[in-house]
Amino acid sequence: MSLTPEEIERYARHLVLREIGGPGQQNLKNARVLAIGAGGLGAPLLQYLAAAGTGVLGIVDDDAVTLSNLQRQVIHDTPDVGRAKVESARDAIARLNPHVRVEPHALRLTEGNARALIADYDVVADGSDNFATRYLVSDACFFERKPLVTAAVGGFDASLTTLRPFETGPDGKPNPTYRCLFPEPPPPGTVPSCEEAGVLGALTGIVGAMMALEVIREIVGFGEALVGRLLLIDTLAMRFETLRYAYDPENPLTGVTSPR
Repeated sequence: MSLTPEEIERYARHLVLREIGGPGQQNLKNARVLAIGAGGLGAPLLQYLAAAGTGVLGIVDDDAVTLSNLQRQVIHDTPDVGRAKVESARDAIARLNPHVRVEPHALRLTEGNARALIADYDVVADGSDNFATRYLVSDACFFERKPLVTAAVGGFDASLTTLRPFETGPDGKPNPTYRCLFPEPPPPGTVPSCEEAGVLGALTGIVGAMMALEVIREIVGFGEALVGRLLLIDTLAMRFETLRYAYDPENPLTGVTSPR
């Protein structure tokens, strides 16, 4: 389906970019993206993907909006307190861009449903706030051969990377998995939660927008993705660093001793 005159005007600033143009915008319109979480990272992620004209946005979140969310979860408003986050986000997206279809999934991801849900989308963006979900999503994306943009935030710091472990890199070696970067989750209780440690609200906006950029890059294909590169953000020093990481043949998902 081609772009309508209203869509051409709406996305005019994309259409004049040589790296996006008409074909790239059409790819966005045809794309299906699954966002894990409609919280601090998911809120700006969803807003920018909706504004960019992503055709279908799936949202996975089983939580309700609370007053303490509103310091950073900008897709929700004060009247939304008590509502399901997927419903609040759906309505906000409809106000922002009626051309985007939202598929709300008010559920918690489990080993029993993750792969089937992820299989129905082209790209996955994980903004969850716990290690169990991050490992579950990254493993499911590997088995379903779906690109994954994943990020995490602390009080004043954050990290972001893109994963395509089902492909090989330019050197012919397998791309790294999430478990090449972090083989095992930290012991329970060693990493404080957002509720315990706090988080700078504006930081989630920065990182969520960067997640959207990486998702759009995956769909359109411009520039160099963060595959095999971990972006580290330190807002106390306002420092951005990029570390390279590689496939680990001993990693527990795809390595030589994996149970696959």
